[in-house]
Amino acid sequence: MSNSLKNYSIPDYKELQTPCYIFDEMEFERSVNEFKKALDLNCKKSIIGYSVKTNSLPYCLIEAKKNGCYAEVVSHDEYQLARLCGFEPDRIIYNGPMKAKASFLEAVKGGAVVNIETKRELDWLNDLPSDQIFTVGIRLNINISKISPEDADGDDDNSRFGFSDESDEFRDALESLANLSNVTLSGLHIHRTAHSRSPRFYECSVAYAASVINKYNLNLKYLDVGGGYFGIFPNKPTFTDYTEAIYRPLKRTGLENLDIIIEPGNALTASCFKFISEVIDVKRVDSKTRFVTTDGSRNDVDPFFRKSDYLKDILYLNENRPIEYLQIVGGCTCLEYDRLFSLIEKPALMPGDRILYNNVGAYTLTLTPQFIRFWPRVYTLDKQGKLAEIRRPSEASDLFSTQTYK
Repeated sequence: MSNSLKNYSIPDYKELQTPCYIFDEMEFERSVNEFKKALDLNCKKSIIGYSVKTNSLPYCLIEAKKNGCYAEVVSHDEYQLARLCGFEPDRIIYNGPMKAKASFLEAVKGGAVVNIETKRELDWLNDLPSDQIFTVGIRLNINISKISPEDADGDDDNSRFGFSDESDEFRDALESLANLSNVTLSGLHIHRTAHSRSPRFYECSVAYAASVINKYNLNLKYLDVGGGYFGIFPNKPTFTDYTEAIYRPLKRTGLENLDIIIEPGNALTASCFKFISEVIDVKRVDSKTRFVTTDGSRNDVDPFFRKSDYLKDILYLNENRPIEYLQIVGGCTCLEYDRLFSLIEKPALMPGDRILYNNVGAYTLTLTPQFIRFWPRVYTLDKQGKLAEIRRPSEASDLFSTQTYK
């Protein structure tokens, strides 16, 4: 594939090859800048870590870097991808249990924000040079049922991540770090997502973190609050609502000078991606029901399979359509449950019509499987309103080339 970008006119989405994603660079920049403004209103120093797991498209990572974000990674593979995209270690936040020892030590030595998640990482610290001082953070376990019951999912909404202060795990981890003369604890990581995504939950989480910090008299540089925020949507909490909720308990407890790290994924990527699929077939199964097959899949826009409808626009080829009582729009896979949404008493969809799904940038590209149809192409919409292909669709040869044969 050539490195040159093929340009397309905009806004004629009907000219694009489907299925495809479209990355809106201006919308992404707007989201980053709005979060920066909200942080600046309340926090003396802050860092936005772009959540690579939410959308690992290299082009998007590079745009995040251009806009001043760190890369927040949760595995060795993501760490290597961030490095390939131009992030130096001191612009990387390294979280999660799937670190590798080599990249973990490189990150610590290179000045990355490294938040300890597992006991093996505590052991790896013994391999650091003894003649230098290094800094790490540690993840605190958050049980939503205990700290913010109104936001909990059930009576025991606990977590498998972080070291718990309800048991001896957190205290023991602190003691392990204290026994290392060349390692200093500089931060606390408290990432946890509540289904409500309410500012109240973040205020309660930070208040709990502050109580733990003061309980152990920790002298820290930063608090990493993590992600899970709503994006820029009407009738939802604003970025300012979140940053005010984060700042209030810090001010109450005398910790307002802590640097604040946030790791938004959905809030930055959801609104700046669209997905387009095309109708490829229509079948009638009874007098009232038509099944519409598209070249996209529910995997492409709803990888958690939780939604019953989407923010979408239907692009009809022409205006003259009969009204159909029930149309069930499905994907291209051979799975019976690959059904996306239904249309009741709407114009009939025909082959060649297109469906434009909005706000589909979070977790879709990273969770789309190589199932039936391989990864779709991606276009970027630049600030001049031009579309360019930035990722070709994957092919059988891509999968075949990774294999070793006798």
